[in-house]
Amino acid sequence: MRPARILSIIPPMTQLNTPYPSTAYLTGFLREQGFDARQTDLALALVLQLFSPDGLARLREQAQRLPARARSAQVEHFLAVYEGYAATIAPVIRFLQGRDSTLAHRIASRTLLPEGARFAAIDAYVDPEAPDADPLAWAFGELGSYDRARHIATLYLDDLADVLRDAADSRFEFVRYAESLALSQGSFDPLAQALAAPPTLVDETLEALVAATLKAHAPDVVLLSVPFPGSVYAAFRIAQTVRRLRPQARIVLGGGYVNTELRSLSEPRVFDYFDYVTLDDGERPLLALMDHLSGGRSRERLVRTYLRDDKRVRYVNFPEPDVPFSETGTPTWDGLPIADYLSLIDMLNPMHRLWSDGRWNKLTVAHGCYWKKCSFCDVSLDYISRYETANASLLADRIERIVEETGQTGFHFVDEAAPPKMLRALAEELIRRRLAITWWGNIRFEKSFDAGLCRLLAQSGCIAVSGGLEVASDRLLKLMKKGVSVEQVARVTRDFTEAGILVHAYLMYGFPTQTVQDSVDALEYVRQLFEAGCIQSGYFHRFACTIHSPVGKQPAEYGITLQPLPFAGFAQNDVGFTDPTGTDHAAMGRALSKALYNYMHGIGLDWDVRRWFDVRVPKTQVPRRFIEKALSRA
Repeated sequence: MRPARILSIIPPMTQLNTPYPSTAYLTGFLREQGFDARQTDLALALVLQLFSPDGLARLREQAQRLPARARSAQVEHFLAVYEGYAATIAPVIRFLQGRDSTLAHRIASRTLLPEGARFAAIDAYVDPEAPDADPLAWAFGELGSYDRARHIATLYLDDLADVLRDAADSRFEFVRYAESLALSQGSFDPLAQALAAPPTLVDETLEALVAATLKAHAPDVVLLSVPFPGSVYAAFRIAQTVRRLRPQARIVLGGGYVNTELRSLSEPRVFDYFDYVTLDDGERPLLALMDHLSGGRSRERLVRTYLRDDKRVRYVNFPEPDVPFSETGTPTWDGLPIADYLSLIDMLNPMHRLWSDGRWNKLTVAHGCYWKKCSFCDVSLDYISRYETANASLLADRIERIVEETGQTGFHFVDEAAPPKMLRALAEELIRRRLAITWWGNIRFEKSFDAGLCRLLAQSGCIAVSGGLEVASDRLLKLMKKGVSVEQVARVTRDFTEAGILVHAYLMYGFPTQTVQDSVDALEYVRQLFEAGCIQSGYFHRFACTIHSPVGKQPAEYGITLQPLPFAGFAQNDVGFTDPTGTDHAAMGRALSKALYNYMHGIGLDWDVRRWFDVRVPKTQVPRRFIEKALSRA
């Protein structure tokens, strides 16, 4: 006998513009297996409740109870103009949900909404060559009032989030709630202490939402999919409430965070909240677990599952093959409030806007990474190492079903690196079917993406690609085992751009043995790529060493020494290291990010890159016309 009802929950916090896809994948798969599977997004529900007239009224009560000396300037501002916030919060939410587009004119005029400290950011958008010009005109170009209004409305919500953080819960952020309690946290103690503490306003709101959800669905099994450290605390809070209100339900923890950080789990207190913790793709472990719960198999035949046995944690992994990627079914968004998601503009970076602006159907072209060699990546883990594909016809079938269900034709292909062979086949199938969709995704800047393929992808609906240039240095790219060169990246990105596809470069600094000279040269390569029009968007990330990557597993090969990693049975992933080069990567990062922001606005492209650094740095060793000459040889 199968468990009667399975409920998958997206815990706070994840994206607010579109559902995180894990529950959609699991719900679609479980329904195709005959289960009564349902899903809900408590991340969105929590935000909509907190940022509502009732939520702001409760926030005001909380703020008023604070002693005057404990109130931040932002809290004082909120109390002083509270009536303005109370009158505008519901219209702003409706506007960001796309339900009241005409409100854009009043929001864009900056006469409707209260403005707090976050609006100082607008004044920071100053064109160095026209300091008296409208700052948003420089930041946005010639965009209309609708986009301006969404950016202003996003700053308005950010102001309120600051008030909530200062007055009610210091851990609150829209996408990283209480992240420090879980990010590579070797001990469970900080999380246990937070869970035992009196509930905050955010906790109380979440608890009420969980109670309503349990009443609506009466689940026998609750699945909590946790993609990031910033959703762990809330997942445990949800499990805590489920335990209290529906003790007969079995509670299962899984997701990307578990797959990377809890692979050595030995902390028994985790199982005060969860009955089971599963690793890697959820389909096979869940089928085995449901079979067990219905009496069809013993615990000894569970798959990739942690459980507590006689006060000790035990890992059970009966050898069964994973469900093939072609048989995992079509994701479903049934049960999720598609029309309630918020279309925000929190960053002016063109690619980052795609992440937060509009609702995208998320879909995977292939499982894993076909390259799986990059030394900074978790190539030893299943989500990277097990590469599988499905045929283009099946993928197009899934796309058609999703469009029919959601009524929306935007797709974000969430592969680690979508394979060019599959993208070509899929593009040809989409064109053959005359299936008009809009899509974007992540790729490798490899030579297979020639001009012809780029044009084909654009014809099929591709509007943007992102790819890793990382440290733009051939020496370091070779050390990273990226399998590309700066010259090759230039040619590939030029072909994408000429096909009308926006190109975003993932950039990295702080990689082992990276010197100041490497950083200066990398910035010069990036400057030339922007100058030549090869890329339009980019972002510099600080390198983080993980224990699952080749760098973390063989640090000596990369010239570094790992620092001791305190571990007390809970999470472990990021690990500190000592690099004998002694480069001040924080100083490098500030300069790289400042330069990149300006390059995206066409500013400073003719400057010597040394002008961006606050410290003395050497002259670049990159020839001034390196990219130009590389493109001429193509």
